[in-house]
Amino acid sequence: MTENRHNWTKEEVLAIYNKPLMELLYDAATIHREHHDPNTVQVSTLLSIKTGGCPEDCGYCPQAARYHTDVEGNDLMSVQQVKAQALRAKQSGSSRVCMGAAWRNVKDGPEFEEVLEMVRTINKLDMEVCCTLGMLTENQAQRLAEAGLYAYNHNLDTSEEYYKEVISTRGYEDRLQTIDNVRKTNVTVCSGGIIGMGEKLEDRAGMLVSLSTLNPHPESVPINALVAVEGTPMEEQQPVEIWDMLRMVATTRIVMPETQVRLSAGRTQMSREGQAMCFFAGANSIFAGDKLLTTPNPDVNEDMEMFKMLGLNPQKPFTKKVQPQTTEAGDSKYKPLGEKPKWSRPGHVIDKNEEAKAKAQHAKADK
Repeated sequence: MTENRHNWTKEEVLAIYNKPLMELLYDAATIHREHHDPNTVQVSTLLSIKTGGCPEDCGYCPQAARYHTDVEGNDLMSVQQVKAQALRAKQSGSSRVCMGAAWRNVKDGPEFEEVLEMVRTINKLDMEVCCTLGMLTENQAQRLAEAGLYAYNHNLDTSEEYYKEVISTRGYEDRLQTIDNVRKTNVTVCSGGIIGMGEKLEDRAGMLVSLSTLNPHPESVPINALVAVEGTPMEEQQPVEIWDMLRMVATTRIVMPETQVRLSAGRTQMSREGQAMCFFAGANSIFAGDKLLTTPNPDVNEDMEMFKMLGLNPQKPFTKKVQPQTTEAGDSKYKPLGEKPKWSRPGHVIDKNEEAKAKAQHAKADK
């Protein structure tokens, strides 16, 4: 049985990534079968509970308020709206609901209390609950855990070196600190990144080194292919080749054997054959539904047809870890502290981001 390592080097990861493709796929598939059922894939539904208006300048993101995209913003959804969406997802075969809010970081107050109630509600539906809400403190992580949160998503996005070419409004260290805060609870960690943002192969390897040297490894690692959205600084980036996705999935599987490797954004650009090869290479989790927050995604019925064709079975909830218990708000041990942590704002200038911001300002002035 291949054991987890936490001391991978960039050179070792690059050597794996650059293996002859058939050898790489064989190695990844072999390790995948040692640790997972190759015919079982987790199906998750990603729900944008608060869309648009984000103050960050992430170069890939259509939800950034400073860019001019076609994303329509909406305020925080109600608990009942979220429950209805979760029930629909469950009926379609999803075992996990991931709720995303376009926030820089979690702030104590009425909206966070609503999110905690959403977590309680979905956990009581016997579904895994994941949240991606930006940076959060240890106390906020504990409150989410008490509510019944199963996983917290906070992607590293890319390597620490290339990160400075993508985002200037938050630091890489803040992301690692948020993951560390989650690790102080019983909540699992979901953290991955995006390829196709103009990074080098060394940056892809660097991201996997950052993730694989965490101890323990993230329980889930999403591998996203950039979906270039008009109006964002990365609107001109070319689609990721399926061969790049295959190499990234296979390498992730080899360096993090027990992790669920999630085939995430960019699946609409992949053929069924391409996706099948990704499953062979070690991907064992997907997002279902027609949208991933704001970008297109295959229809859930198409995915279920693909599963049937490939002989894949949706993973049942709480297969990897027991269901968390839900503590009601009135019985909570952890109370809001009104914290105001000083998350970093590096503030360096990224030319592409500034150009997209100026373009958006001109578009707004012309209206």
